[in-house]
Amino acid sequence: MTSPAIRVLRLASPVVVAAALLADCSSDNNAAPGPSGPGGGPVTVNASDRSCRVARSTLPAGRHTFEITSTTSQVTEVYVYAAGDRIMGEVENVGPSTKRNLIVDLPAGDYQVTCKPGMVGNGIRTALTVTGQAVPAQTLDENLRTVVTSYRTYVQTETRALVDTTAAFVAAINSGDAAKARQAYPSARLHYERIEPIAESFGDLDPLIDMRIDDVTADSPFVGFHALEQLLFEKNTVDGTQPLATALTTNVGKLGTLVKTVGFTPLIMANGAKSLLDEVAKSKVTGEEERYSRIDLVDFAGNVDGARYVYSALRPALLEKKPQLVTSLDQRFPTLVNLLNTHLAKPGDRGYTPGSPYVSYDALTPEQVRALAVEVDAISEPIGQISGVVTAG
Repeated sequence: MTSPAIRVLRLASPVVVAAALLADCSSDNNAAPGPSGPGGGPVTVNASDRSCRVARSTLPAGRHTFEITSTTSQVTEVYVYAAGDRIMGEVENVGPSTKRNLIVDLPAGDYQVTCKPGMVGNGIRTALTVTGQAVPAQTLDENLRTVVTSYRTYVQTETRALVDTTAAFVAAINSGDAAKARQAYPSARLHYERIEPIAESFGDLDPLIDMRIDDVTADSPFVGFHALEQLLFEKNTVDGTQPLATALTTNVGKLGTLVKTVGFTPLIMANGAKSLLDEVAKSKVTGEEERYSRIDLVDFAGNVDGARYVYSALRPALLEKKPQLVTSLDQRFPTLVNLLNTHLAKPGDRGYTPGSPYVSYDALTPEQVRALAVEVDAISEPIGQISGVVTAG
């Protein structure tokens, strides 16, 4: 069976910006552009193989919905970039003849709406100017303030755990003990994956920590967790690891500092949950992420953990506004977690990897991979509804 198109969106600005994928439906290439601005209609973006046409080049500061229609012959991505290619919002894996909505809170400044046919390169860029001052956001009620505080604590706790487990990983590398380093690797990855959208909101910091070999260019050498993973698991050596380990320690430390500056909102939380499940679909369930260690199910579990925490925190508000969504997610999360737990392993089991609670990805049968993909697809759509519910008046 062919699985639905993978839908990916990463968290936007670290302080005030959030981007949300709210809908995925058949495109209407003749749809008229709606008005923009708070309370207005969408800003249409037509993403083709050769152009990235945005209905308006100037917008007032505030929240905007970009209605993206793909007329490409291939899968594309659309980003809203601030200076320095800081991601304010994005949607990935937009298939031909599909429409996707992206909500972005934009303060005054200069931006670029960028379409990437084939999901590669610097993309086709259209300048966008945002002027004026945004309307102040509504004050959260006490319950939602408590939810935001809880999530802030969760993220900061996971980040501290990431710093600590990375330190243990690096200490094993520096001692020259490759086996110990391989065993320490999965724990650090788990904590990173639980907060991955937060890390992605800080521009170049996420690639320095989590880039894959596919992203290597003449100006961007292979660094971070996966460069170390390749040396330790594929090449079975600690030679050349120490400079990479030192840089990883520095960058994870920077993340620990920057996380304290994030201004969380229910919308940012909801977007993060959607992003985490999209990451599962994009690279965890496909086995692309941990291609040398094959601990993809650890990353899978980390993404699901982070998304489930957000859902649990927002559940009372969702129950009040859209109880049928809660009914769906109350069923879908346990089903997904229980299926994942069928792949837990212990020493001596087939596919056991020291340091990982799960079997190696290579131990999964095609049928087991498809079953995981089906469950991820099933939960993706209701997770995508959370942003619309928490922003509804």
